[in-house]
This record gives sequence, structure tokens and C-alpha cells, in this order.
Amino acid sequence: MLTSSSWLEPVLLAVTTAALAAGGVFWLLGQGSRADLCWALGTIAAVGPAVGWVLGALRQGRAGVDLIAVLALGGTLAVGEYLAGALIALMLATGRALEAAAQQRASHDLRALLEHAPRTARRRTDGEVRTVPLGEVAVGDLLVVGPGEVVPVDGLVVGATAVLDESVLTGESAPVERVHGQTVRSGVVNAGSAFELRATATEQDSTYAEIVRLAQQAGAESAPVVRLADRYAAWFLPLSVATAGLAWLLSGSAVRAVAVLVVATPCPLLLAAPVAVVSGLSRASRLGVVVRDGGALENLGRARTLLLDKTGTLTGGRPRVLDVSAAPGWKPADVLRLAATVDQYSPHVLAHAIVDAARERGLEPAEVTDVAEEPGRGARGVVEGRRAAVGRLEPGVQPPAWARTVENRALLDGAAVAWLTVDGVPVGAVLLRDPIRHDAPRTLRRLRTAGMERIVMLTGDRPEPAREVAAVLGLDDVRAELAPADKVAAVRAERERAVTVMVGDGVNDAPALAAATVGVAMGARGSTASSEAADVVLTTDRVDPLADAVAIAVRARRIAVQSALGGMVMSLAAMAAAALGLLPPAVGALLQEGIDVAVILNALRALRVDQAARPTLEPATEALIRRFAAEHDDLQDVLEAVRGAAAQLADGGGAQGLASVREVHRLLTERLLPHEYAEEHQLYPALMPTLGGPEATATMSRAHAEIERLARRIATHLTLADADGGLAPEQLEDLRACLYGLHTVLRLHFTQEEENYFSLAP
Repeated sequence: MLTSSSWLEPVLLAVTTAALAAGGVFWLLGQGSRADLCWALGTIAAVGPAVGWVLGALRQGRAGVDLIAVLALGGTLAVGEYLAGALIALMLATGRALEAAAQQRASHDLRALLEHAPRTARRRTDGEVRTVPLGEVAVGDLLVVGPGEVVPVDGLVVGATAVLDESVLTGESAPVERVHGQTVRSGVVNAGSAFELRATATEQDSTYAEIVRLAQQAGAESAPVVRLADRYAAWFLPLSVATAGLAWLLSGSAVRAVAVLVVATPCPLLLAAPVAVVSGLSRASRLGVVVRDGGALENLGRARTLLLDKTGTLTGGRPRVLDVSAAPGWKPADVLRLAATVDQYSPHVLAHAIVDAARERGLEPAEVTDVAEEPGRGARGVVEGRRAAVGRLEPGVQPPAWARTVENRALLDGAAVAWLTVDGVPVGAVLLRDPIRHDAPRTLRRLRTAGMERIVMLTGDRPEPAREVAAVLGLDDVRAELAPADKVAAVRAERERAVTVMVGDGVNDAPALAAATVGVAMGARGSTASSEAADVVLTTDRVDPLADAVAIAVRARRIAVQSALGGMVMSLAAMAAAALGLLPPAVGALLQEGIDVAVILNALRALRVDQAARPTLEPATEALIRRFAAEHDDLQDVLEAVRGAAAQLADGGGAQGLASVREVHRLLTERLLPHEYAEEHQLYPALMPTLGGPEATATMSRAHAEIERLARRIATHLTLADADGGLAPEQLEDLRACLYGLHTVLRLHFTQEEENYFSLAP
């Protein structure tokens, strides 16, 4: 298809409409010759652009729907059926204008990539630091990278440890350390103090330049979209021409041949498919999904393979506190509060997570003085007369026995650890991890229902956390530790087997998004580069609009196909009547207009809301969801207390262990059980109409019963301990089992509610 100017379609629509209307006015006034002149001019106005569109399609090796329109326009002019020609011109102009609105292909430009790339570097020569153009940097040069600056070229760290934000390349939000002699890639950001870098590559040979080249190549390789209308025209076109030729041959009347071409003009294809696609684009935009063009929506509707980045796509992209461990004699809440007190002025991403977790649980930081931070080590300060530090343990500090459990859990859970020391003694640890998005499991289930047959994770992260996320979400495959080039190769391999969608949010994802059949960018927090390389942009910081977009695309495409096929069946019947001489060209054109109205009305069904896509919540129900979601955050310390009490009982049932169990019982009685009771009697009844009845919440109600049973069992153990003056040895095993079991049930129950219920609220 020949690329036309943005003004051509609307101008042609205006001209053909004016010509048809003017001719109609003259005809009503009894001035037939002037009416024919207006209609002929409208027909002639459409011939030039139509021929251009046909030649453009032929140069690409295909004959589209516009060829029949050109033949019909020429035929009406040849036999003097000007009204029929004007009607066809109007239909052609309307279809092209709708299609232009639906398929404004956005160029996969790389402005954001190029803007992020540094233009200069600071080179140290003979003890002097000078700023030089990046192109002048040679292998072996010693460069200085200041705080917040982008690393200009690949190189090796010299001297001091470098603290780097590599999320631009790997997607991982947590800063990493690179010690003397380790490799640093261009494009990453210095998140710590200034450091020196020995260049190992020039600008053109560095990692970031390679990402730009990959995105350019992938974008250039993107195949042009074949319009839905053109695919059906592949068989409708020769059938129409053959029928017209046969009618002329058998009857000897050229008018019959023109009549066949008039009713064969594939207006159901020219109009119905674009209307359905435009309607789908409109529906998607209302749900926070920007689809670049109609071709992307069509491809999204027939996609069968989904590739997803992990960080920021399947996970939140921000670390959150997973658990808080306390040394004997300390409470997890005290550990978290003190850690947040020291970290409240730190810009570190883990520090923000600790402070946020403390505030969510109502633990306001205290006053702190003499605050200092050492990049790569953590923050320290004086709190209430004692020196406290959060971060890594100081060299030479021997981890106590309780800390080994923390280290093991961090390894098993793929979590980072921020240690809290007071006066040089470790007293607690905060475990942090980037959690799975609450809306991700439901989204993936809906995507499979919509037709996604294969779902794969592509990530630059380590294999252990990647495999854990994949296992929880039930993905078909996971590929970890991928560089941008590896992601592009994986996307290309999948694209050869099926229509493929790639979802990502970082600069490192931009080449992969451009290489996929349909690239989807998490635009709310994702990079501008990934958004510009994508065909679809999610404007909210949630992944479930992707399922909405796919469902809308599938429905719009189905309606477009229904409208096109239905219209063509009616056109075939009209062609038969025209071939037999029962329909003159003008009457055939009017009949074709009736067919157009029918298929357009059907195509407009794509504007209607699909109630099955996302349940609609009453405002009161949404408010309840937000209330109980906030309570989940507030109850995290209860879960930590349950686990901590079980751990203390492992060393015997002394007074300290019994006291911790009593504290757990108090927390259960005063906070947790009232929360579960309120969910059972307020939230679940409110959700039943939305979810389809009581069976939808039955399993969650059963979990409530199990939580209450375990809480009663713990209370019984305390009653026995009160009677005997302490915990008997035979109680310890069952009590530990109750506490660990309750912790497990609560974690699973909270997760299920967050995924199945809380994720419904936008």
C-alpha cells in the first residue's frame, strides 16, 4: 500500500461527500445533467488516489481490496453510471479514512535511547581531568564517573568499589557492587560515589551502542502488516472479476459487468473491518491501553505466544520487605523501626523499602543524629545514644548462630538481607525481595483463556529467583541471565513459530519489543525507549490491562471477520442477481449501501463492554478491598511474630519461649482473628455477586476456619502451660507445628486473597 499523506484520506472523504450531496440536490431540482456532472467529478476524484493505493500494493506483491474499487470506478465512468460511481467513491473514501485513523503506524524511533547515551566522558590525563567527546575515548583511557552519571563506555573498575544501578540493562532495581578489576558495562548509572574506570572498548564497541543497533535492526526487520481486508480480498477479487467477465461474455452487456463490479465492491471489507478495529482501539484506550494502530490490534488478537520480562512486568520492580528476623531479646517490630530510623535519609532503593514497610505498619522512625552512608556498606547513625547501622555486616564481625538461619532463608527465597547492628552487635535482619504483582496470576490465567498457548519469561536476572517466579505463575519456560542480544534472539526464534507478543519495561527490553510481532511496554514506570519501541503501551502500573487488551483484540478481530464474511456473502448474492440483469448499477450501489449499514452496525458491537473481561465492582466493594488490603500490610508483623515464636521454641520451652507464644496469642486475638472475621462477614458477601456466588469464596472461608482452629489449639497449649507452671516437653513439638502451620496457612491465605480478590480493584 502506498504511504499517503495524512491529509489525503480526510480530503478525499470531504470531496466525495460534497460531490454526492451536490448531485443529489441537483437531481431533486430536476437538473439531471448537472447531477451527473457532480457525481462524475466525485468518481474521478477517487480514481487517482485509488490507483495509487493499488500500485503501492502491487509493488509489495499483493493485490488488495482497492483493485475492485478501481475497476468499478472505471466501469461506472465508462458506461455513464455516475451515481453508482459516486457512491463507490464515497464508500472507498470512508473506508480509507477509517483505516488511516486505525492504523497510524508509529515509527520505532530511538530518541530516548540516544538521549540517555552520554555524549562526553571525563578523562584523567597526567593527574588532570578533562571532558572530551565520547568518540575520542580509546581503549586503555582512565575515566572518572561521578555520582549519578551514566557509564560512557565498557571498562574495568579501578580502585574504589563502584555501586551501580544496572536496571537500564538488566531490569533489576537493586544496586550492585563492582570491585576493583570487575567489568562495568556502558549505559548503567553510578548510584554511589565517584569511581575510576579503565576503558576496555570504544564508544561504538560498547554495550549501549550495541543495544541501539539491535533496536534499529529489529525495527527494520518488522514485517509490514497485511490488512485483514486484503487477506480476504485474495480470493474475493478474482471471483468478482471472473463473475463480471462471465456476465459480459454471456449477455454481451457491459452494463451488467459494471453492475457486478459495483455490488462486488468489497465495502464490508473496506468499512466493517476498520470500524471494528477502531472500536477495539477505543475500548482499549478507556482501560489504559494505548494501541499504536489497527495492525497491532489485529496481531494481538491472533497472538499465541507471550514473552515477558520479569522485573517491573511480572514483579513490582521495587523491593519490599519479605520478613524481619530478630536476635533473642529483640522484637521484629523494634528491628524494623530502628532500621527505618537509620535508613530514612538514605536514597538507596532497599532503604526506601524498609522505611515504607515501617510506615505501613505504623512504626514511625525516631530521631537520629550523626547520619552517614558508605556506598556499598549501608547507613549508620546514633539513635537514643546508641550507634546503629543498617546494611552489610562490618568486615570481621562474626555472624551469630541465629543469623545462619537468616542467611539460609535469604538463599532459599532469593532475597537480599539488610543487617541491623547496635553498637557493633547484630540484633536483627530485614529480608527484602521484589514480589510478584498481585494482578499477575489472574492476568496470565485470563491470557491463556484468550488463546495464549505458550508463556515464557525472558530476564536478565539470576536463575534462582527467575525459576521461583516462573513456578508460582505456571509459566511454560524461563530463560535467565539474558543480555539484550540474547532476548532479541529468543524473540526471533519464538516469532518464527507463532505470532509473538513481548512485554517489558526497561531500555534493555526495547530491542526485544521491536523484534516481536507485537511489543508491549509497561509505560507507567517503564523507560521512554521501551514505550517508543512498542506497538502497545500500558499506561497504568498494572499488568492486568494486557489481558483486557488481548480480550478486546480477540473480540474486535472476531467481529471484524464476522462482519466481513457476512457482508461478502450478501455481496455474492447481489453479484448473482446483477449477473442475471436483475440489478442495474445504481440500484446495486444503493443495495451495497444497505449491506454496508448492516455490517457497520455489527462491527460497532466491538465498542460494547465485554463483562467477562474484568468484573465490575460496586464502589462500596472496592472500598472494602482497599481497606482489607491495607490491613494485610499492617498484619505482616503478626506473621513475623508467629514464625519468631516457633523459632524460639526450637531451643526449648523456657520462659522466653512461653512469653513469645503469649504475645502471639494476644496478636491473634486482638488483631488477626477480628480481621479474618470481618473478611468473612463483610468482604466475601460483597464479592459474591461479582464472582458468581458463594462457591467463589468457599476455599477462602475454609482457610478462615483452619486459621481459627490453629489459634484455638495455641490457646489450649497456653491453658495447659498455665496449669502446669510452664510448657511441658511433650507440648513443644505440637505447639511448634501449630505455629509453623499457622504461619504457612496465613502466608498462603494472604497471597490468595491478594491475587484473587484484591487485584480486582484498579
